[in-house]
Amino acid sequence: MSNLRLINETTASSVTNLSITDLFSADFDIYKIVLNDLQISSGTWVEWNYINSSGSLLTSSEYDEGVLELQASTTFGESRSTNQSRHIRGLRGGSDASNLGGLVMYIFNPFSSSFYTFALTQSMGYISQGFSSKGIFVFTNTSSVTGINFNLDGQTFNNLTVKTYGLRVDS
Repeated sequence: MSNLRLINETTASSVTNLSITDLFSADFDIYKIVLNDLQISSGTWVEWNYINSSGSLLTSSEYDEGVLELQASTTFGESRSTNQSRHIRGLRGGSDASNLGGLVMYIFNPFSSSFYTFALTQSMGYISQGFSSKGIFVFTNTSSVTGINFNLDGQTFNNLTVKTYGLRVDS
C-alpha cells in the first residue's frame, strides 16, 4: 500500500490567485503538492504564501529561498532571496496550451508550531525555451500553517490543477 494519501484536488481557470485552506493538519508532517496543466497569461514565476488557521495570508518578511534556474538555451543561473513577504521563485509556467508547466513540491512540518516550514521544489515550464528549476525554501516563522495561496502577481492562471498528498509513515 502506498504511503501517499490524496487529501485534496483543486482545479482552477481564469483566476489571479488560488487559495487552498484547511489543507495541512497534525495528520501528516510531510506533504507532496503537484501542480499540473499550468497555463498562465504570460510566462512568469508562480509565487506562494502560506495561510494560517484563521484563513489569513502569512505575509511577514520571513520567506527565504535558493533556486537553481536550468534554462535550455543559456547558462544556468542561481537566485537567492531572504526576508521576503512570499516565496517568489517556485515555478515558471507556459503561456499557451501547447507549453504547459508543472511542479512537484514537498512541504515539511507546515502544521507544527515548533519548527520552521521547509519546502523543496522541482519544476518544468516553457517560455520560448525549456526552463526548469530546483529550489529550497524556508518560512522562518513557527506559526502553524494550514493552507497555501498560489499567485502570479496580477497575471492570470488560465488553467491549473493542484493535487495534495500527505506522506504517511506507518509503523
